[in-house]
Amino acid sequence: MSGKLVIFTAPSGAGKTTIVRHLLKKIDSLAFSVSATSRRMRDHEQDGVDYYFLNPTEFRKKINAGDFLEWEEVYDGQFYGTLKSEISRLWEENKNIIFDIDVKGALNIKESYPDNSLAIFVKPPSPEVLFDRLSNRGTETPESYRKRVNRATLELTYEDKFDIALVNDVLEEALTNAEKIVNQYLNEQD
Repeated sequence: MSGKLVIFTAPSGAGKTTIVRHLLKKIDSLAFSVSATSRRMRDHEQDGVDYYFLNPTEFRKKINAGDFLEWEEVYDGQFYGTLKSEISRLWEENKNIIFDIDVKGALNIKESYPDNSLAIFVKPPSPEVLFDRLSNRGTETPESYRKRVNRATLELTYEDKFDIALVNDVLEEALTNAEKIVNQYLNEQD
């Protein structure tokens, strides 16, 4: 069994998580692909819901065993990836899978499933707006903010590698456009 994959990617702060959460509430056939990470769990997070939290040693063992569809060391010592077992689990539930993932992971998934995936790049109206959003979150140290800005600057150059670019300037418009795009894709006949 296999369904369709809807891959949302963007630099941090562009709004992809907000869009993905909205789509999960609106489209019953979608299920969220929970990524694995080696970073620490935050107070509001739950293992198996927000991420599968693995320590770095466990993560490396799964890499070596070939358990990941894709993975990346996003920040020094911080791994993120998509477990093959997560895809199988959701397809066994007859779900189409939606991803909220970094650009390199998105490209890897698109490459693995070129015929049944749609990759959407969420972009801010400008880099300056993105950097303001990151700054206004108030969750970053000066060092982590600098790392995110540097990474976001690089990730913005990947836009043309994806099927669709969705501008998130006015959130309500972005949510409406995302619904239209995803519903149209899911309703296409193979």
